[in-house]
Amino acid sequence: MSISHAPPGSSGPDISPISASKTDADGHPSLDLVPLVPTSSRRTRVPRWLRRTTGPLVLLALWQILSSTGALTSDVLASPGRIAQVGWDLIDDGSLPSAMSTSLQRVAVGLVLGTLIGTGLALVSGLFRIGEDLVDAPVQMLRTVPFVGLIPLFIIWFGIGEAPKVAIITLGVTFPLYLNVYAGIRGVDAQLIEAGESLGLSRWGLVRHVILPGALPNAMTGLRYSLGIAWLALVFAEQINADAGIGFLMVQARDFLQTDVIVVCLIVYAFLGLLADFLVRTLERLLLQWRPTFTGR
Repeated sequence: MSISHAPPGSSGPDISPISASKTDADGHPSLDLVPLVPTSSRRTRVPRWLRRTTGPLVLLALWQILSSTGALTSDVLASPGRIAQVGWDLIDDGSLPSAMSTSLQRVAVGLVLGTLIGTGLALVSGLFRIGEDLVDAPVQMLRTVPFVGLIPLFIIWFGIGEAPKVAIITLGVTFPLYLNVYAGIRGVDAQLIEAGESLGLSRWGLVRHVILPGALPNAMTGLRYSLGIAWLALVFAEQINADAGIGFLMVQARDFLQTDVIVVCLIVYAFLGLLADFLVRTLERLLLQWRPTFTGR
């Protein structure tokens, strides 16, 4: 079948593009299909690791330029080269690895205790109404109190040893986990609960197969947030008459006006925080494989 654009009664040939196109074996016009290429596939692909490292490298280069030109004096902030040298010296004499080990132990103990307390309170408050009535109000009241303001009380109660340091970290970890786990439990779709009940699941079966998996994404978010709070709490905790740890190195460097040592300690804090966040994100990908999410374009 062809469509003619010639005037009616005209004896001239039909010069329509459709009529002039090729025809198949049945006499139908065959159209030449042009493949469409998505715009995203035509873009130049830059490795993601390169994109993620561009910002820190640019900042490092700017820092070095300011130090080399004298715009940033060593009394204010040492140059990257000087900081790298000081960091290597601290590693070489063993003071930095020893301090990192001590700080990691404090964070690990505080994180475990805070996770147990925060998750346990969230389960009691989220699964039972009477638990919510008894637990949620006191937790919300304590949550509004800055944990840094409790340091004097912790010193009076626990002394100046390891106990107040671990208590501060535990307190900082507890509340973010409580809030996120509680919100995850209460955010489970009620229709999933009804479906589980119609399938004959017991109360424990509902908790195990429906409620806890549904609350797991919020729990992982709370764990990531709690890790950040744990490193923040560690900075304050190690100011309490500490004789070891990264904070102890910072206090000594402050007394002797060693800005390079202070920056090395801050970089170590940042590195440990990024490493902990990477481990939690890896754990999140393993535990939440059943939940595909949008990862950006």
